[in-house]
Amino acid sequence: MYDNHVQFFTATILEWKLLLKPNAYKEVITDSLAFLVKKQRIRIYGFVIMPNHIHLIWQISETLKREDVQRDFLKFTAQEIKRDLEKNHPDVLKHFEVNAVDRKYQIWERNPLSINIYSRDVLIQKLDYIHANPLQDRWRLCEHMEDYKYSSAQYYLCNNKNWDFITHYTE
Repeated sequence: MYDNHVQFFTATILEWKLLLKPNAYKEVITDSLAFLVKKQRIRIYGFVIMPNHIHLIWQISETLKREDVQRDFLKFTAQEIKRDLEKNHPDVLKHFEVNAVDRKYQIWERNPLSINIYSRDVLIQKLDYIHANPLQDRWRLCEHMEDYKYSSAQYYLCNNKNWDFITHYTE
């Protein structure tokens, strides 16, 4: 059965390592999201990319299975990051070696969180939550939500259309 509800999605880097600190790896994620939107596989209503995890509010096309889109997104981004690590940071790549039958390296934790959102109020609450992530004491990545580049906060708070793959939640 296909599940095309708007969803709150969270994926975490293996063992919460801070792999997503470099902007280049954040760009891998935003480029992948833009591609999936362009191919009409998903709609993105909100996102934030943190140093070791991502949060998305997205809706998967009604013709596709949630599990397939999630798997493809995580697999593609992992492969792109792994390629860069092999080429430019082999010492870092060693920290992602795993003893698994089906892979030598693992970038993302298995079993990402995906929760259906059934109301506008919950969607707004999740947007507020993800936009506030960079402000948390643990991170202190910016002074104001809209100052953090790798988030949809600028889109909603400043009407900044830098991320052209975002759809406003009211649409």
